[in-house]
Amino acid sequence: VSGLATDPAIETAEEAKEPAEADINELCKDMFSKMATYLTGELTATSEDYKLLENMNKLTSLKYLEMKDIAINISRNLKDLNQKYADLQPYLEQINLIEEQVAALEQAAYKLDAYSKKLEAKYKKLEKR
Repeated sequence: VSGLATDPAIETAEEAKEPAEADINELCKDMFSKMATYLTGELTATSEDYKLLENMNKLTSLKYLEMKDIAINISRNLKDLNQKYADLQPYLEQINLIEEQVAALEQAAYKLDAYSKKLEAKYKKLEKR
C-alpha cells in the first residue's frame, strides 16, 4: 500500500481552508457590485428596447394618419368624379343617339346613292333608244 503514494498519477488532497472573514466580505461586495452592474445593464437594455418600440409606434401612428388622409382625399375625389360622370351622362346619351342617327342617315345616303345610280343608268338607257 505504501507504493501508491509514490505514483505520480495520484494527487493528494489538501485540506479545504475557509477564507478569512474579511476576504468573504470583500468577495460578497465584489459579487454584489458586479451583479448590480449586470442588472443595471440588463434594465438599461430593456428600457432602450421599450424606447425604440415607443418611437416605432409613434412613427407607425403618423404613417397611419397620413394614409388615412390619403384615403379620405381619394374617397372625396372619387365622389367628385362620380358626380361629374353623372352630370355628363345625359350628354353621353345624346351623343349615342346622334351617333345612331348619323349611322341611319349614312345608310339612307348609301341607299339614295345606289337608287340614283340605278335611275341614271335607266335614263341613259332610255336616252340611247
